[in-house]
Amino acid sequence: MLKVVVCVSGGGTNLQAIIDAVASGKITNTEFVGVISNNYGVKSIERAQKAGIPAYVLSPKDFADRAEFNDALLAKVKETGADLVVLAGFLVRIPEALVKEYSNRIVNIHPSLIPSFCGVGYYGLKVHEKALERGVKYTGATVHFVNEGMDEGPIIAQKPVAVEDGDTAEILQRRVMEQAEWILLPQAIDDIANDRIEVVNNKVVRK
Repeated sequence: MLKVVVCVSGGGTNLQAIIDAVASGKITNTEFVGVISNNYGVKSIERAQKAGIPAYVLSPKDFADRAEFNDALLAKVKETGADLVVLAGFLVRIPEALVKEYSNRIVNIHPSLIPSFCGVGYYGLKVHEKALERGVKYTGATVHFVNEGMDEGPIIAQKPVAVEDGDTAEILQRRVMEQAEWILLPQAIDDIANDRIEVVNNKVVRK
């Protein structure tokens, strides 16, 4: 049974997609051991509690400095006993020590087709605003393992989503969530839980 901890910062729509996928059987052989938020009072904490998942808030503001916060985050993840760390809209730079401890065991969902519109400064609505500014005809989402770089880890799966005339960043964000993010992330977790993929030479391959 794959033990999963989910890290969130906001509303938790991707968290809900995972919760629903486990409940419906789309994700098998998986159990939640915790949800960690870096912000107080966010909807994702409520979603976790409603699903009976232990929820924790670790805010950088509660620590003397970033190093202390990083140590606390790693300690909390280890405390949950998680096998896999899922970043579902977690707007925190992942500490290097956590990346090393959980090498190829941290996955992230990013709202673009990496390597487009990714890296430092590309998160949330900003990704979709830049895609619209550039005039791309397709965007999408990418689920990938996390390494020391920003959005540079091995890609697990991608799904394109069409950009339509009249799209705003908000409309495009919602379409990418519905047509890509909420599909890709549960699939990736199910693949990992059932040992269907592995990382070879920094690339994800199916077994």
